[in-house]
Amino acid sequence: MANNYVLVSGASGFIGSHTVVELLEAGFNVVGVDNFYNSDKDVIDGIRKIMELSNSKTKGEFYFEEIDCANYDSFKTVFTKYKGIVGSIHFAAYKAVSESLEKPLEYYRNNLFSLINLVDLTTAFCEKQNVVFSSSCTVYGEPALKDLPIKESHPLQKSLTPYGKTKQMCEDIIKDCANAYKNFNSCALRYFNPIGAHPTSLIGELPKGVPQNLVPYITQTAAGIRECLTIYGKDYNTPDGTCIRDYIWVVDLAKAHVAALKKMLDNTSFNWNAYNIGTGTGVSVLELVNCFIKTTGVDLKYKFGERRSGDVEQVWADATKAKRELGWEANTPLEDIIKSAWEWQKRL
Repeated sequence: MANNYVLVSGASGFIGSHTVVELLEAGFNVVGVDNFYNSDKDVIDGIRKIMELSNSKTKGEFYFEEIDCANYDSFKTVFTKYKGIVGSIHFAAYKAVSESLEKPLEYYRNNLFSLINLVDLTTAFCEKQNVVFSSSCTVYGEPALKDLPIKESHPLQKSLTPYGKTKQMCEDIIKDCANAYKNFNSCALRYFNPIGAHPTSLIGELPKGVPQNLVPYITQTAAGIRECLTIYGKDYNTPDGTCIRDYIWVVDLAKAHVAALKKMLDNTSFNWNAYNIGTGTGVSVLELVNCFIKTTGVDLKYKFGERRSGDVEQVWADATKAKRELGWEANTPLEDIIKSAWEWQKRL
């Protein structure tokens, strides 16, 4: 069995699966873990098929374990089985903002325990302790217009949702461990809004039930699965009245994790850092809907509804720090990202 693994928790999730592919393409041996709470086992087959098609001369080996990261004893078996884990990328978390308001205890229990277990086991079993944490722009709360695009140095605001609070708490936990443990290097990647799918259409966003995110709701409506798209709120203080977000291609986002991990492996005194992972461009919900219609030529039925609890009015990234320190940048045109999402939906 290979040595020098990268552990990816939540490996069958939307972002996790794309990151596994990019790690394998970059030559890393990957151990993926997931309990399929909010994902599908077919994703693992999709990853393997992508690697069969890959032309990479240095691609790594992929291993997978069905594990609940919030269960310490189960998670421990991964660390005892795979010796030589040099880095971990932690995605395993519940992620729906509105659902977290309905099920706060589930979110606190799962999101905090899974991260605490990962850090605990990493410090106990791994000689090289490098952790990349999947964070979110939700840690910035509701930024003022004068503070946009938002920088990493901006003071974090108390979140309005349990989901956002768990991201803030997890960042604090990792930061404290980085200060306390000599060999512990870590960083938080603060995502903005990942969308799209892999160019092969073999993996993509696959929500269970009614989508909580905009793009799968758009593509499912266009495909006739949903009767009508609801745009929540049309009276925000934005040019067209709808919320503004920073939409980033999931493949570009995945590549940021590879860049962050390489940075830590090359720099033993990395300690702690946070990076915004976005495009630096704000796009409104209505602009995204119109971009889909124009790009695909598919008509889309939509209506406006009431504002949704927990939604931030507008936020987009200043991602210059990631470009400067990680050598990473997202520059895929929105039209190409939309096309990838639609091709994925058509394949489904």
